[in-house]
Amino acid sequence: MSALDWSVLGAYFVVMIAIGVWSKNRIKTVIDYFTAGGRIPWWLSGISHHMSGYSAVMFVAFAAVAYDYGLTVYVWWAMTIGIGVGIGAFVFAARWNRLRSKHGVVSPLEYLTRRYNLPTQQVMAYSGALLKVVDIAAKWVAISVLLKGFAGIPIQYGIAITGAVTVIYVTVGGLWADVLTDFGQFVIQAVAGVVMFVAVLGQLGGISALWTMWGKLPPGHGDPLTGPYTTTYFFAFLLIKTFEYNGGMWNLAQRYMGAQSGSQAKRAALLSSALWLLWPLVLFIPMFAAPLIVPGLTNSDQSYVALAQELLPGGLIGLVLAGFFSHTMAMVSSDANVISAVITRDILPVFVRQVRTMTAQGALRLARITTFLFVVTSMTIAIATQGQGVVLKIVVDVVAATMGPISIPLMLGLLPWFKRSGPTAAIVSWAAGLGVWAVIKWVIASANTTLVVAAPLVTSLVLYVVIGLLRPENTPDRDELVDSLGSDPAEERATVTA
Repeated sequence: MSALDWSVLGAYFVVMIAIGVWSKNRIKTVIDYFTAGGRIPWWLSGISHHMSGYSAVMFVAFAAVAYDYGLTVYVWWAMTIGIGVGIGAFVFAARWNRLRSKHGVVSPLEYLTRRYNLPTQQVMAYSGALLKVVDIAAKWVAISVLLKGFAGIPIQYGIAITGAVTVIYVTVGGLWADVLTDFGQFVIQAVAGVVMFVAVLGQLGGISALWTMWGKLPPGHGDPLTGPYTTTYFFAFLLIKTFEYNGGMWNLAQRYMGAQSGSQAKRAALLSSALWLLWPLVLFIPMFAAPLIVPGLTNSDQSYVALAQELLPGGLIGLVLAGFFSHTMAMVSSDANVISAVITRDILPVFVRQVRTMTAQGALRLARITTFLFVVTSMTIAIATQGQGVVLKIVVDVVAATMGPISIPLMLGLLPWFKRSGPTAAIVSWAAGLGVWAVIKWVIASANTTLVVAAPLVTSLVLYVVIGLLRPENTPDRDELVDSLGSDPAEERATVTA
């Protein structure tokens, strides 16, 4: 990397910190810190939702899949997310927002005590928080692998640099800093992505390469589903991503909660869905074309790095690297904010009486401390492991294993069709889903990716529904909570007036 590249990257970090410091003035209470007081416009919420959904893993692990298999990574990954978020726009988005506007819910798990009971909430909180720490550690490793490839910086220093910048702006500015930096990162990522897209097409002879390059790539690279990525895998991933990206990944539920109304949250989800279907194509085209420009790589994880170094002049490499950072920092900062919400609103008050009686300023101080500790803990894990081989393993295997069991009770508990499912259905479906994954992964030791990904979620889904039918536990209070999420407060007032 040249001095100009480092200048571009340094300027990016300075801007992110400045946004965080500026956002501090908008934070007065814990509600502002965790949900921006419900003042986020729909377009900003939608962009933030999109940016918070993927990280530098895309340019390491998924770039490797694109290099080895081609088009399929867009089909089974980005397309399933785009479709899933589109479904969620009509099913989940507005309901998340109404938890805040009608019930003052700040953490996505806060409503679980009333919907089920306290033990259910605690189980979900602890297992999900543990998942997030490990998941974010993998994201730190991914971005540090890219930084090492570009600049030769040791992995531990790359993690430390990225983490230090992220912890400053997210600890100080809360969700406001998160969504505003997401927007800034989206702009930077867009410029960097277009630069690489144009450079690759220029190298391959122009715009016609979009349809002519497929015949020059290895056989199967133009197939929608190939290799281990089958039709069954596609639909299993679609089911998982529909839950994960509509609130099962807690930080994305916050984007809907922070919108100005339920209808605004729906619009935000539709915008995010459209971005997921369109924008990853721009990012993936260079990855698909990489075997033609940097052929014969023994480590396909480095394909995007090799591509940038082959095609881009000084300054633009720094811009592309800033785009990589934007992905990871967007996801990490949003996860840090939501985990802090879960710890301060759902876990600590159960065991520490002083937390329940804290002043507004004390609660805000605690929120910032837990945010800081989460980021530092995930960085420590990442530095301790370092190896890039853990990236895809964690992101696909572990997240898929736990996302279903955690998200089924959380998500379906919002919907009126599942009122009969109560605490027993929630706990049993959670435990059985994790148990099935453990058996498949460690007892049977199956290498079938589809089975590992789908079985835990399907098990949890079936048990949650069946137990609810056979052993209904709905109560008037639980039913009232679910029914209240069907319309915005303004819509109810209009109906009463009419």
